[in-house]
Amino acid sequence: MGSTIPSFPTSAIEQIARVLGEAVTGAEIGPLLTQCKIVEQEAESSTKWRRIRSTLVAQQLSDHCANAVCRFIMVVMDPVRFVGNPEFFEASRSDLNKVLSFYGLSLGKHGRFSQIPKAATLEEAEEKAKSLRYKLQGREVHAEVLKYCRSELIQNNYFHAVLEAAKGITERIRSMTGLSTDGATLFDEAFSINQPLLALNRLELESEQSEQKGFVNLLKGIFGAFRNPHAHAPKIVWKLEERDAIDLLTMVSYVHRKLDTCVRTPYSVRRQ
Repeated sequence: MGSTIPSFPTSAIEQIARVLGEAVTGAEIGPLLTQCKIVEQEAESSTKWRRIRSTLVAQQLSDHCANAVCRFIMVVMDPVRFVGNPEFFEASRSDLNKVLSFYGLSLGKHGRFSQIPKAATLEEAEEKAKSLRYKLQGREVHAEVLKYCRSELIQNNYFHAVLEAAKGITERIRSMTGLSTDGATLFDEAFSINQPLLALNRLELESEQSEQKGFVNLLKGIFGAFRNPHAHAPKIVWKLEERDAIDLLTMVSYVHRKLDTCVRTPYSVRRQ
């Protein structure tokens, strides 16, 4: 950006520094500052975000503007630095944009700034930095959910994010059991009461067996409710709102946490 950018409050620079501190190693800070022609002000023994904060605050005081601060943000957030880890780039960009939106700035996917209407509230800042993946992280969703739909989450593609996450459930159960079936057949075989390959509990009491049966019904319900419609209907027909996608993906996360506690039974051992 060629124009002069008004100075940020120190509190904003601190929030920016905290995000950037997670995106760099201690050894990278000096060279990146030098690349921006900024002289570091903090000892290398200090924490990363404090080194960045002190240096950017001093530079801004000297320049009477935030141009150098924004230049450093762009250098750190150069997309090339995040090759192989695009989801971290998007999470960091989202965090930065929540702060920057209050000052009419937005960092794009290309790593450059554009001007936007200033946010006046936290809710507006959240909306301007909207990221489905970030919101799911706030719910501490299971890693397996993100594993199967990373690219879709990065694009805020709700339709296919849910579809891929649903497919991930069957893939994990097949991996745990050695079965090759799908859907209801897979669930019935894997969690059979008489010869289960996976067990949520000892399956001795009626209540324990009911839990196992209920889990199978939950799996069937999930697939009946949204995997099958997604698989057989075009995206323009099967519309999915963001809040519904978050709820569905959170439900998938619950399934994976239950699978974490499952025990492979002797039937499973013999099968494999």
